[in-house]
Amino acid sequence: MMLYYGTLMFTNATQLNDPFDCHPAYIDIPQDAIPQYRGLPSKVVSDLEYNKGLNQRDKTYICSLSKVHNSILMWSYYSKHSGICIGLNMENTRKYYDRMIGLIIGCHEYEVQYRDIINGHDTTHDSNDLFCNLFATKAKEWQHEQEVRLVSYDPWSEYMRLLPGQDDKDGSIPWKTVRAFLDIGGECFESVYLGVNISEKDKEKVMKIAHKCNPDINIYQMTIDPKAFRLKEELVN
Repeated sequence: MMLYYGTLMFTNATQLNDPFDCHPAYIDIPQDAIPQYRGLPSKVVSDLEYNKGLNQRDKTYICSLSKVHNSILMWSYYSKHSGICIGLNMENTRKYYDRMIGLIIGCHEYEVQYRDIINGHDTTHDSNDLFCNLFATKAKEWQHEQEVRLVSYDPWSEYMRLLPGQDDKDGSIPWKTVRAFLDIGGECFESVYLGVNISEKDKEKVMKIAHKCNPDINIYQMTIDPKAFRLKEELVN
């Protein structure tokens, strides 16, 4: 869909595959971090911030990117090596999300921090810092992903689109499952990596869509390195 329509896909923060992800229960906020809370019992402060965090999570949408394209783990658990990895030119891409797409201007771009525990005392406690703690901090088990996140808050309805096969024939559609799509130009799509196990049919389809999206796109076939446990790419176009 991203290649075919020329979009970035954002998923509601409640729909991510890691139950710890973006969960306010794991944010430690000191009682003196926020001036208006001073003097209140710590339990009251915790409850107020927890509920505020839940509300923010409900309205936050995330586009998950990565600095790496050849992680054996990610290829394995995301697509069993039969899918694709899309490479973005971030310099070109940033030009498209520096505008109003919801209640905030553009997207916030964060490099995910990986920790064993989130400690509010390690932060400066300003609003951006706390927002980053909530939406750009994950457990160390995920650090191999080297994730970079684009975060959009409460995107407007014009950016919301149903996924293929998503309809209301079985009742109303849970709004959190609807994705947000931000239109970007074909020049943002720099490369496509085809999985080791991709079928010939899917390979042909992807290559056709990719070249239509950006005639200058580079397409690589991921292969198994016979001399080491690693993936290699070979230019196929």
